[in-house]
Amino acid sequence: MTTVLGDRGAASAPVRRLTVLYDAHCPLCAFVRDWLVRQHQLVPLDLVPAGTPEARQRLPELDHASTLEEITVVGDGGQVYRGAAAWVVCLWALAKYRPLAHRLSTRSGLRFARGAVLAAAQYRETHRRPRPVEGEVSHPRGAAPTGSAAPQGCRSGCAVRD
Repeated sequence: MTTVLGDRGAASAPVRRLTVLYDAHCPLCAFVRDWLVRQHQLVPLDLVPAGTPEARQRLPELDHASTLEEITVVGDGGQVYRGAAAWVVCLWALAKYRPLAHRLSTRSGLRFARGAVLAAAQYRETHRRPRPVEGEVSHPRGAAPTGSAAPQGCRSGCAVRD
């Protein structure tokens, strides 16, 4: 799914940079973020935790509550990709995975990508970590404070960590 922020001709604009909004409280999202950073990028990816002041400042027109429910990628021309399309556009931005992204962008490829996203979402839902309460100290990468149990997972459906 591609939607457009504002009326900036985004549907036909070339994509030169992508902002990937990911759930920083999700172990799988953090793992994928780290993996994306290590890849050779043909299109630069700015990885920004969803729902943060930085995300709101960069993309004020976006529904930020929904970005915590589903991966969202925004092109520099205002293009918005969610769910399977967001994963495909992330692969498209990577040198090694662009051919795969082209295969996944077909009708049957998107069905496969949607299935993979749903499987990750189900796994992620079962490993959800609670979000920090306003004013509570958040521990990096979900690390639990000494003496407490490790957190469970996140809201948008995936979870795996190291």
